[in-house]
Amino acid sequence: MLSLIIATASLLVIQNLNLSWYMSFWTLLLMSILSILQLFTNSFTFLMYNEFLLGDNISSILISLTLWISSMMFLASQSSIKILMNASMKFCMYVLSLNLVLITAFSVTNTLMFYFMFEASLIPTLMLILGWGYQPERLQAGMYMMLYTVMASFPLLLILLFASKYLLCSSIMHNSIIQAKLLDMKWSSSLLILFSLLAFLVKLPVFSLHLWLPKAHVEAPVAGSMVLAAILLKLGSYGILRIYQYFNLQFNINLIIIFSLVLWGGVLTSVICFQQVDLKSLIAYSSIGHMALVLGGLFSNNPWGWTSALIMMIAHGFCSSALFMLANCIYEKAHTRNLYAIKGLLLLSPILSFWLFMFSAINMAAPPSINLLSEILMFPVLMSFFKYLIVCLIMTSFLAAVYSMYMYTSTQHGGTPKFLVPYMSFNNISSTTLLLHWLPLNFFIMKTDLFLI
Repeated sequence: MLSLIIATASLLVIQNLNLSWYMSFWTLLLMSILSILQLFTNSFTFLMYNEFLLGDNISSILISLTLWISSMMFLASQSSIKILMNASMKFCMYVLSLNLVLITAFSVTNTLMFYFMFEASLIPTLMLILGWGYQPERLQAGMYMMLYTVMASFPLLLILLFASKYLLCSSIMHNSIIQAKLLDMKWSSSLLILFSLLAFLVKLPVFSLHLWLPKAHVEAPVAGSMVLAAILLKLGSYGILRIYQYFNLQFNINLIIIFSLVLWGGVLTSVICFQQVDLKSLIAYSSIGHMALVLGGLFSNNPWGWTSALIMMIAHGFCSSALFMLANCIYEKAHTRNLYAIKGLLLLSPILSFWLFMFSAINMAAPPSINLLSEILMFPVLMSFFKYLIVCLIMTSFLAAVYSMYMYTSTQHGGTPKFLVPYMSFNNISSTTLLLHWLPLNFFIMKTDLFLI
């Protein structure tokens, strides 16, 4: 982990010496391949940490996802950013800074350092939205994102400062010490759970705390949408898992209430998907439904549920990133993301239609993707805690298939509008990028022991 942090920091320093676009891309791709190879070592599943860094399978997989998606961001942004020299240098600097912050956040054991990295990830993301957004409303979207996250995470900072002083420990791994001292804290049963998880519930986000996400996605460039959906939402899931370990939270009535509201909120957001006119907004609302299932797996408080949540996090990261890239390809060719205006792309660009069909099928958990594996593992875990949740689980899974089919058929079938280009080409770079998203989704099914917690 330390080697990846040093390599990313060195790459960021070299970037100030006019490092080229392709050098940044190939370096990130090489680092992602090395991080994936690390997953196959014999000592991978064991916890390896010192006073400052940890390296278990959760953090290692998320670091590999971060580096892989970051290299895909360079490929997806070539047509809109690389042609401008100054813009491309700033873009590389922001992406590399975001990589350094995220890798550090996924590696540190100190809770306060994790909090600072958690908040620092907003700055490069905000710069991507403000610098390369599409509409003037990107200022409002950036303000929404900052206010929601900062205001919700302020109570978490107070709790971490109090806990580090009261417990005399700020390391995530010292569970036994914290468990012994938390037994004397009467307020820990309700207020601790609520305020310590609020920042991460906003980051996921869950229903009723989600209004910043569709706005940020609609106004963000393709690279901003990819990193926001694929990595930054997973930072909230990772934070919930670490806070679970730090405070040794137990499954009680408070978590059941949050748990039930979030899952029913996932059903409501799946219904809201049918009301969306903007293609990126539809994909953003579908992410909220998937993150509701991830939160259910995290709240199950057992290794089986955590494993299913981790698999769904990785599957959603690759799938949502590819869907946002496809939405950008449609926007570049049709100059609109309105679902009522985009029709008949099946005749104009068959390759684009093929890739949209593949990732729509993965989004509805079709085999052999790891998305299907995560749902198969997650449903028994959630039903074992509260049997009435089977209703919302069935509805969430069914509605995910329906809105994925709706997204595909509404754009590919029907008469072709007159303003669309008669013969829309789909370049090889876009196909390569989508292929690099598709391969991990379908071939990790043969190496599922990587995700065992």
